[in-house]
Amino acid sequence: MSSGLARRLYSLLLYLLSPLIWWRVWREWLPTHPRRERLGYVPAVGARRCIWLHAASVGEVVTATPLIRALLDDYPDHALIVTTMTATGARQLRQTFGDRVRHHFLPLDFPGATRRFVARINPRLTIIAETELWPNLLAACYRRGVPVAVANARLSPGAFRLYRRLGALCRGMLAPLDWVGAKSPSDAQRFRALGARPEAVAMTGALKFDLNVDESVLAASRRLRQRWGPRPVWIAGSTHPGEDEQVLAAHAWVRRQLPEALLILVPRHPQRFEAVAELCEAAGERLVRLSGGARVGAETTLLLGDTMGDLIKLYGCADVAFVGGSLVTIGGHNLLEPAALGVAVVSGPHLDNLREIADTLAEHEARCEVADGEALGQTVAALLDDAPRRERLGAAGRQVVAANRGALAATRQRLAAYLTDTASNDSWTPINS
Repeated sequence: MSSGLARRLYSLLLYLLSPLIWWRVWREWLPTHPRRERLGYVPAVGARRCIWLHAASVGEVVTATPLIRALLDDYPDHALIVTTMTATGARQLRQTFGDRVRHHFLPLDFPGATRRFVARINPRLTIIAETELWPNLLAACYRRGVPVAVANARLSPGAFRLYRRLGALCRGMLAPLDWVGAKSPSDAQRFRALGARPEAVAMTGALKFDLNVDESVLAASRRLRQRWGPRPVWIAGSTHPGEDEQVLAAHAWVRRQLPEALLILVPRHPQRFEAVAELCEAAGERLVRLSGGARVGAETTLLLGDTMGDLIKLYGCADVAFVGGSLVTIGGHNLLEPAALGVAVVSGPHLDNLREIADTLAEHEARCEVADGEALGQTVAALLDDAPRRERLGAAGRQVVAANRGALAATRQRLAAYLTDTASNDSWTPINS
């Protein structure tokens, strides 16, 4: 089957499923996701040159933040449009950049909606952060001769198997890509195996290593920690259902060894804040919610991080950091945020989303891995009670982050080929459009 026929069949399936798709839009996305934006009706950019970057949700926005800052610095004469799929991603973007970037929700992948969106913003370059690739959206770029780059490109083994099943549809998406900056050799190999041109794929390393924490965030962490006194503090960040219960059981173990210990619990998704608060209270924790502004006193056993955009600040308050999505089969979240701060890192075994980063940390003795909640409690208690070991872990993590920086510089250099005034795409020919 040709890639063009595969995409037409895919579009037909979308149209057949459109009642269900719109039911979800109506039920789950409104009012946070304007319906007209989901059909590609966005204000035209006009005569100003434009760069478009897509970051699906909170994790991708955080990862892409150094690149967004670089684009704002490097191309102040360009409008920078950032799209997200989720409202939480949009909130993270607004909190970090305010009105310095223009935000829209990504249109649904109907042919008309995607063509309309690309025509209205008329980007000089499209940048996809990490993986989220949509056949009709990319085809709309190819048809208009817009170069497409994938930055910090990653494909987990599960995502690779899914894309491989798409056959010609996937090849039609990937073959015309102008550049793929893979975060690891295995990611680069998977992109080539799925149909990306070998000469278009480069190994840049992970953008997450280029994390720079603002001094104001560090100062806020210090102020919070000073208010709590010398008590032991650990954090469980980006937790998921089935993981919170294990974290609470681990904290009960920790408090049996260190009764004054404080846990900071930060669920991954804001829609779970209320349910997790109830879970904590049912477990007998004396709870303070960050959103409430109440004082964390000596009697407080748990601080619930129920605000958006404060995770890295809360990591900076902790002696030990457990990074969630790793005791359940989610694939793990950003291990490098606490590592960059010199905080001892603990994770579970499920790390498919960032296997190379996890292995690098482990090889340099900068990460502890635990199998379950019981082991988590034992490991955290041991680390909280062993300052020299904890400090060695933290220092090793900071060194790993510093030694692996460079993906941002490589990405900036490659994107400049499409964005400098001397760059020309006149000879670019769309493929499989």
